Amino acid sequence: MKIYFIQKRKSGYTIIETMIAISLFLIIVTIGMGSLLNAGLLHKKSQNMRSVLDNLSFIMEDMSRNLRTGYNYHCIDDGDSTATIPHSCINGGGISFQSSLGGQWVYYISNDGKIFKSVDGGITFVQLTPDEIVIDPVSYFKVEGAEPPPGDNRQPFVTIELVGSIIYRGVVSPFSLQTSVSQRKTDI
Repeated sequence: MKIYFIQKRKSGYTIIETMIAISLFLIIVTIGMGSLLNAGLLHKKSQNMRSVLDNLSFIMEDMSRNLRTGYNYHCIDDGDSTATIPHSCINGGGISFQSSLGGQWVYYISNDGKIFKSVDGGITFVQLTPDEIVIDPVSYFKVEGAEPPPGDNRQPFVTIELVGSIIYRGVVSPFSLQTSVSQRKTDI
């Protein structure tokens, strides 16, 4: 008589199948973590760039507000930031004016692409733009109607155009901003 032994197959995962599943899981998690970390870095760069742009917008708003309430605009196209005689120009590198807060104020764009401000008639200057912002030489202050009547019958009007780039961590982002301001005080 023959005796047969029936061998029962045990069900479940072998150690090799478990190792393959864990390896695949680790590969997928590693790729996902890399993407998540990269997204975090991009978000942080975007926030920092937005902060620099907000700073530039604040500078433009501050200049506009002070110019709007000022008077006796002198467009700096001759390099003289201390002049107080009203003067119009088409393409000036800065502007000086009598502030409603008192004193002669000056805004100008330097040769190295920064905006500076003086509240003491051009004696001492403070840099307004951060180092990440570089303003191109094509930027300008345009002043119309600055001369007093009867020679000029227009209300003083200032246009500021800033063209440049933001250089942040090796990434260059161009920008172009323009604003126009009319003197609040009646001049005509």
